[in-house]
Amino acid sequence: MLSQTGEGGGRSALALTRHVIKTEGVSGMFAGNATNLLRIFPSKGVVFASSDYYRKMLRFLAGVPEGTQAPGAVSFVAGGCAGVTATALTYPLDFVRGRIAGKGVAPGEEKKYSSTMQTIRVTIKEEGAGALFKGIRPTLIGSFPYLGIQFGTVGLLESLFPKEGDATNVYRKVMFGATGGVAAGCLTYPNDTVRRMLQLQGTPGYRNYGGYFECARTVLREEGIWRFYRGMGVNLVRMAPNTAVQFGAYELLKETLIKR
Repeated sequence: MLSQTGEGGGRSALALTRHVIKTEGVSGMFAGNATNLLRIFPSKGVVFASSDYYRKMLRFLAGVPEGTQAPGAVSFVAGGCAGVTATALTYPLDFVRGRIAGKGVAPGEEKKYSSTMQTIRVTIKEEGAGALFKGIRPTLIGSFPYLGIQFGTVGLLESLFPKEGDATNVYRKVMFGATGGVAAGCLTYPNDTVRRMLQLQGTPGYRNYGGYFECARTVLREEGIWRFYRGMGVNLVRMAPNTAVQFGAYELLKETLIKR
């Protein structure tokens, strides 16, 4: 995230890690994690629950019989709609996390955004309550293809590699989820970079943009196309196990609860 927002100063992942530990201590590597955990619980709950709902609705509209594998397009649209739904309901927490984790500090400097409530209070005091929704437009726009690609990839792989007999579906979902996470991370990363940059607007030492397209044009003109992909390598290393655990855990819980 520091690489994305430009706060990393162009350092490599290893150099950034050393810088964060030096300026903020080991706890700095977990900056924004508490906020992220607060966001993940409702966000992923809404994503998986609403994805199932949208999938059932789309299967009915498309005339796909129950018990048969739905087309990949159904999984893509259902996942995309679920992503938009979850984003709309939990965005302020994503914004707060972006400010805590995406804003670096210089040696000896005090971290401006340190906790969830403190960040909310400071942001509202200095920029107004509406600032908590900075960057929501690209986030909503990006959430549809991002979750759509994740669920669509999983749906496609399920059709290509169907489950055999009564074997557990958990390990398949772990592998399919990891693949979907990497695919979504690669294809939608530029949009994620722009939204992270927009989230830091109004913070000390950070430039303001007139909106999504002005930010994208300015970055492209001044720094080139590869600026949108800064930090993507680290993000993909994170996304593979992240989405693997999400899909695997959801499938495990479903299997456990159904058996009970």
